[in-house]
Amino acid sequence: MLLDASESQLVLVDYQERLMPAIFEGPAVLANARRLAQVARLLQVPVWGTEQNPSRLGPNDAELRALCQRTLAKMQFGAAEEGLVEWLRPAPKPQGGNARSLPRHLQKPREQQSAHERASIVIAGCEAHVCLLQTALQLIEDEFEVWVVTDACSSRTERNRDAAFDRLAGSGAELVTTEMVAFEWLRGCEHPAFKDMLTLIK
Repeated sequence: MLLDASESQLVLVDYQERLMPAIFEGPAVLANARRLAQVARLLQVPVWGTEQNPSRLGPNDAELRALCQRTLAKMQFGAAEEGLVEWLRPAPKPQGGNARSLPRHLQKPREQQSAHERASIVIAGCEAHVCLLQTALQLIEDEFEVWVVTDACSSRTERNRDAAFDRLAGSGAELVTTEMVAFEWLRGCEHPAFKDMLTLIK
């Protein structure tokens, strides 16, 4: 099964200014998160961010925050319990109209794709064994397909990070890398965004 950009959303968990200096391989992890967000914006994939207790840990990295459509401030470690699911799967809007509207079977179908049809959640963040793990497991429970971008995730220790990956894989998440996501979203070198994407990756 390959990722499809038209069915994907990107969630970036807690790349916060006061947390990142303590994160194992933090600069590389943050660089990959930025690349992911840039590729997502290039391909019109929705990008969402979360911040854990921002009054204590500060906001997310400014460049990354600017690439997110919205950023959720949270106090629970798992973002799904704090409203993230409503962003990823919004309630359908009621049909407009009045008594003079055409009967439903004569109305033209709406062609826009709503966010709730984007069931593949590409997720990355810190700390991998706490907020990233709990958010991803909650999304799996909510019947999303979860793809964890391993080279854009970390924890304060390598052991905690790796334990999170083991548990996520065992729970049904797909483990991928930044380049795997980018090239699967593109599918081929004839994609109009291919050259721009290569510039970001290189």
